[in-house]
Amino acid sequence: MKRILIAEDEPRIATFLEKKFLEHGFTVSIARDGFEAVHMARSHNFDLLVLDLGLPGKDGVEVMEELRGQSEQIIIIILSARDDVKDKVAGLEGGADDYITKPFSFEELLARVRLRLRDRQVSAPKQETVLKVDNIVLDLPKRQVRVGDRPIQLSNQEFILLDTFMRHPDQVLTREDLLNYVWGYNFNPSSNIVDVYVGHLRRKLGEKLIETVRSVGYRLRAS
Repeated sequence: MKRILIAEDEPRIATFLEKKFLEHGFTVSIARDGFEAVHMARSHNFDLLVLDLGLPGKDGVEVMEELRGQSEQIIIIILSARDDVKDKVAGLEGGADDYITKPFSFEELLARVRLRLRDRQVSAPKQETVLKVDNIVLDLPKRQVRVGDRPIQLSNQEFILLDTFMRHPDQVLTREDLLNYVWGYNFNPSSNIVDVYVGHLRRKLGEKLIETVRSVGYRLRAS
């Protein structure tokens, strides 16, 4: 499942894009400002960034310059109301893979997204599609999980949460990291949704699998 980060401060547009991409089988997270866009793009394994240029904090050009300056390989498609030729040229020369102006057709944006992802997949080395930690096996293309010979049924959020843990075995992941990666909204210190879903995984996979690191977060224990 391809992961898309939407950097858009207009709630109506962000919600629309999230809904439409989810309908077409993508996993979607939203960054509301430039600082959050850089943090999320650097911290998590996104395939593509839909980037508005008029972001608060850091504008889209600064976001792109910072990501490209740090050799981030994420695909970037600019989605902006700036329709001047000079802006388009500057965006493409600054590191964007594509540029679409607002108002836009979602069908065109979707086609561009699929094209860029397909181009990257053809040129990229084959990625690991089956993850294994001890006796837990997570098959990404089939979206299946097994513990030994026992199949486990997981919800979409549970699956993504387990995928996150299995890509970082024995590494402490903070609640903020997990919240941003799986649910993709601003961290709320009073939210206990991460703890709730960790509890779901423990009940389905085994109580001792995920260790609580006091005052920090959680860690998937690998023998």
